[in-house]
Order: sequence, then C-alpha cells, then structure tokens
Amino acid sequence: MFRLPDHSWRPLIAGLLLTTGVQALAEPLGIGQAASADEIAGWDIDVRPDGLGLPPGEGSVMDGEMLYESRCASCHGTFGEGVGRWPVLSGGFDTLTHERPTKTVGSYWPYASTLWDYIHRAMPFTAPRSLSADETYAISAYVLYLNDIVDDEFVLTQDNLASIEMPNQDGFFLDDRPDSPNMRCMKDCANPEQLEMVGTIGGITPVGHFKQGADAPAASHEAQKALEEQKERERLHSLGIEVEAPHERADSELSASALAGREVYEAACVACHGSGLAGAPKLGDQADWSPRLAKGMDTLLKHAIEGFTGTKGVMPPKGGRVDLSDEQIMHAVAFMTEKSR
Repeated sequence: MFRLPDHSWRPLIAGLLLTTGVQALAEPLGIGQAASADEIAGWDIDVRPDGLGLPPGEGSVMDGEMLYESRCASCHGTFGEGVGRWPVLSGGFDTLTHERPTKTVGSYWPYASTLWDYIHRAMPFTAPRSLSADETYAISAYVLYLNDIVDDEFVLTQDNLASIEMPNQDGFFLDDRPDSPNMRCMKDCANPEQLEMVGTIGGITPVGHFKQGADAPAASHEAQKALEEQKERERLHSLGIEVEAPHERADSELSASALAGREVYEAACVACHGSGLAGAPKLGDQADWSPRLAKGMDTLLKHAIEGFTGTKGVMPPKGGRVDLSDEQIMHAVAFMTEKSR
C-alpha cells in the first residue's frame, strides 16, 4: 500500500533553527559602545516651546542692545530691518495675507523658544555657537523688544521665556495633508540620474549649492560666481594652463604673515569679504581697499580687532569671531590687503 513520506520532523527542525537564531541575535555584537551622559548632552541641545531644554541664565533688553549692535546689526540692521537681502527681524505685522508677506520674529514666529534656540545654535553667521547662554537670553530679549513684545526693562530668563505670547502663535496648526501631492510614477518615468534637487533655506543658500534664480541674497550670487571662476582656474591649472585671478597677487608674492592668514580668512572672513556683504571691502577689489589702505595698517588693524562703524556698514570686533586672537586677525588682514593691492 502506497504511503506518503513522513515530514513531521520538519516543524521541529524549523523551530529549533528559529530559536537558535533569536538567541544569537540577543547576544551583543561586540561593536560600538553605550553613549555617555556627556555625549548625549552634546546632542540634546534643542529647546521646546514649553521651555524644556533651556539652560539656566538671564539677559536684559539693555544688555542685548549692546550685544546686538556688535554681533548682529551688520547683517540684520540696527533696528532689525535687514541689510541688503539678509533676513528682516522686526515689523511685518499684518502682512502675512499679502502676496509677498514680511515674515519676521514678530509677525510670523509662533514661539519665543525658537528665537533663543536658533540664535544659540546658528548665530552669529560667522561664528555659530559662540554665544553664551546669558548672551543669547540678552539678544533674544532685545529682538523681542524690537517687535514691541516686551518693554525696555524686561529681563529674559529660563523661567519666563515659555510664558511669552507671540503675536502669531495661533497662526500655526497641525496639517495632516501628505508631504507631496505627486502621484507615484509606474511607467515612462523620468530618469532619476537627470533629476536635481535644489533647496534654499531662509533666503540663504550656501555657496556651492546655488541655482541662478533661487531666492538667495545678492551676496550669494556674487560668491557663487567667484567660486565658479575659481573652479575654472583650477580646471585650467590641471591642464597646464595658468590663469591669474583678477586683481589678486600670486601666493608667491605674499608675506609669511599673509600666507598664515589665508586659513583664518577662509574660516572667518570670507562670508563678508568674499562677497562685499554689508559694505565689507571685497577681496581683490583694489578700488574698495585703496582708501582703507591709505589710512595705514595700524588703523586698519585697529578697526579689525576693535570694530568700526563706517559710511557703508559696520565691522563688528574681529568680524564677530571674538574667539580669534589678535595675531590671527593680523595675519588675516595681511592676507586680504596683500591680495587686494
């Protein structure tokens, strides 16, 4: 009589293999390590609207005014009106329904915590995360004052920041719409290799990631053009063709001090002096530098270290990079002046 083969053993073997696999996965893999409290604290820097995450500290409107003028006004304007196409911080009330609304801290932002958080993380533009907690409280208080949200005697602390009511706090709501209205493509789709994603953030697109016509400051256009010209010179150099940068001296002609200042310039000065932002003399522009050089290097160096307010703009002390030494600033000034003679 014909009998089917007995496969009753298979579930037993499968169960044994599964159990063995689960036990193996439960064992440590022997890679990585548990994050320490200090390592976690280094990443845990965000601030919530309810104030969770704010460090101890305080800052007054009066103290914030002085800090704002030295660290912020060169880009954002004395009264938060913005310089050139840098972000406007104050005003713009009742414009959100306009075709081109003015979105400022006062007219648009829903929470005061965002102001503190962003300043502490990313400002000043040339020296992010260089402000202490107290300095951040003071500058935040002054920006709130510029928007008539607090009075001139107000002192901002970790205890009262979350209680501040922003004018547009009811203008935000949870949006359950899908992230994109596009339909999934199933046939005759575009070649992914030919697609390009370009983003702009708050009106500022980092140099090297800019598309002509995007909403970026005029300074970004100029800096992008300069970057493209530099890349072309490097390409020609690789082919054995030397093309001197316009109005710039070759490195072989620079002093030891100027050569030492190149790295400081690229790290701390190029944002303004590479594009002419806020009236800063642009590297290589002889017409821009000549009247400044005529005052003498001692005066030029004094202005760079201590700050200077001129007819074209404001130079904060050390360009806002107070962490730099006087010697580093001296080398950076030597690099810019020798490259621009």
